Amino acid sequence: MKRKINLLPFAIITGFVLLINWYVLSGIETLTSSSWLSPIFWGFLIFILASLAYSIQRMRNNGMDIFFKITTHTFLVLMTSELIFILILMIGDGYRLITGGSRSVYWVEFGLALFFITILIFLYGIIKGKYAYRIIKHTLFFDELPEQFDGFLITQISDVHAGSFKNAKAVQKGIDLIKAQNSDLFVFTGDLVNNKAEEIVPWMGHFSQVKARHGQFSILGNHDYGDYIKWETEAAKQANLEALKKHHAEMGYRLLLDEHVRIEKNGQHIILAGVENWGIGFGERGDLKKALQEVNPDDFKVLLSHDPTHWDAEVKKWPSKIQLTLSGHTHGMQFGIEAFGIKWSPVKYRYAHWAGITSANGRYLNINRGFGFLGFSGRVGIWPEITVIELKKTRR
Repeated sequence: MKRKINLLPFAIITGFVLLINWYVLSGIETLTSSSWLSPIFWGFLIFILASLAYSIQRMRNNGMDIFFKITTHTFLVLMTSELIFILILMIGDGYRLITGGSRSVYWVEFGLALFFITILIFLYGIIKGKYAYRIIKHTLFFDELPEQFDGFLITQISDVHAGSFKNAKAVQKGIDLIKAQNSDLFVFTGDLVNNKAEEIVPWMGHFSQVKARHGQFSILGNHDYGDYIKWETEAAKQANLEALKKHHAEMGYRLLLDEHVRIEKNGQHIILAGVENWGIGFGERGDLKKALQEVNPDDFKVLLSHDPTHWDAEVKKWPSKIQLTLSGHTHGMQFGIEAFGIKWSPVKYRYAHWAGITSANGRYLNINRGFGFLGFSGRVGIWPEITVIELKKTRR
């Protein structure tokens, strides 16, 4: 018996796209009366939609191949640019309704200029932006920090998604930036791969270059478990996870699986704990109680937990104070704006806090924007991040 396909979502999306493009065309027609404009415009749109539909159908057998990526990225860039154009056009039309005049070509020209600028920005994000690594530094003060750890530097990266990388030279530039920080501790907070352990193999030589005086530590993210692809058997899925754990060790990373280690310095110590992925909607595997078993409640603690929803749901109100939690997962949606005092990304509608430092109950959370990329093969406004956190003791 064939499974029925629900065509309603497809019909709604198609109707929405057609409505948007009708309005776009009405704006362009303000500038020209050419009889060729309408058939060329609609012919191009039908070609884009047909290619997208075909690539989605084809994906079931071929996966997300180059044709799928080209069609989906073209559609994404085109729709985003059109929405920018429409926003300007609506402002102009609103002004026209108030004043009673005709549609102004100046609003249309301004909208078209932003349309093409948006396309250029997206092209930069796809070609260069996804490898435009930047260092973000934070200095955090703690009453409980042992004296010997005053000035202690932690470098954090997250969400490598090695299966998405294509440019070895660009990735090496990111590795060189990490190495240049000369930090005391290096941590990786999950999602080493998209789905399969084999994805990291070509890049192990890069990430194994990272060294820190007190070691390199890592945790798993939701993508590392292989939950998002079909496996022939459960045993094959488990074997993939075991291979990935082995690759962590081969790169020189101590993988923390609901456990902790003591970081010693001149007779004093802090606790570094790591949990398996715990995230609302993404699997609640981690066991924080197990990770902190036999830890003195008064110890200074740094926790690695991939999904920031864990901090909101459990960590920030844990009975023994966890002073600093390091997460990733959101990627900042790889799209947004962080400039001119503005910090915005569509991901804010899923995560109230989606990047950088926040605090509650005297505890800090840092969400790294991610080193790699997934889905959208680019970054626009939300650039790949290497975080450097300096721990400082509060002076009274």
